[in-house]
Amino acid sequence: MAGPTTAQRGAAHLADTPAGPPGTSSGGRRLSGRVRLLLAGAAVLLVAAAAVWTLYGSSWFRVEQVTVTGTDVLTPAEVEAAAAVPVGDPLLSVDTGAVEARLARELPRVDSVDVVRSWPDGIGLEVTERKPVLVLEKGAKFIEVDEGGVRFATVGRRPAHVPLLELEPERSPSLRRYGAERLLREAVRIAGDLPAGVAGETKAVRMTSYDSVVLELTRDRTVLWGSGEQGPVKARVLTALMKSSPKAGHFDVSAPSAPAVSKS
Repeated sequence: MAGPTTAQRGAAHLADTPAGPPGTSSGGRRLSGRVRLLLAGAAVLLVAAAAVWTLYGSSWFRVEQVTVTGTDVLTPAEVEAAAAVPVGDPLLSVDTGAVEARLARELPRVDSVDVVRSWPDGIGLEVTERKPVLVLEKGAKFIEVDEGGVRFATVGRRPAHVPLLELEPERSPSLRRYGAERLLREAVRIAGDLPAGVAGETKAVRMTSYDSVVLELTRDRTVLWGSGEQGPVKARVLTALMKSSPKAGHFDVSAPSAPAVSKS
């Protein structure tokens, strides 16, 4: 018996192939996928363009107000003027680093500042001011020195409860060996080691050499501190001496293991 002809085999193959929806083909399906992808990409671009326009081109999200916090000696108006934040510019375009640099340059009393965007239309300046731990006398004025040894401001009135630093190293080899700046930093270090109660009663820190520092306290009392070495230990010893001998006029903690107290 003769087998199926070629035409019959072709007809059987077509009969076994599932039929797709009317009017579709694999090429049509690929084209439809590309169209959907293109439409999705166009939608993403439109959304991105709208976001960029909203942030930079529209009247929304522009700097309208600047707020200043953390000031003590400085006024918010001084800080705002020195910061020169570009009011009216897009909030996102404000160069916060440039604002910080301007404040550091124009206001040495500013130790640090945090520039914060406050959406939708504000810039916040969170200021930390330098605090004087010592002052240097210069004519009728005073130069404030912070805990890092930085001379940051000249004022007409001596700040309350801030010791006067009397640097008198001219006759001492310490000036040649260490230099005035090193001696200043050592004096600042000593001021930072003073007990809180003593620091508030210290009128002057007199430094004639690296290892010869005398504190002048209220009520005509003095403390021979010596060098800046073992500062925390000396602070504890001095606190104990002042409690045990409240009427003493002179305290010697230059050698904290062998302290001394006298009436004058």
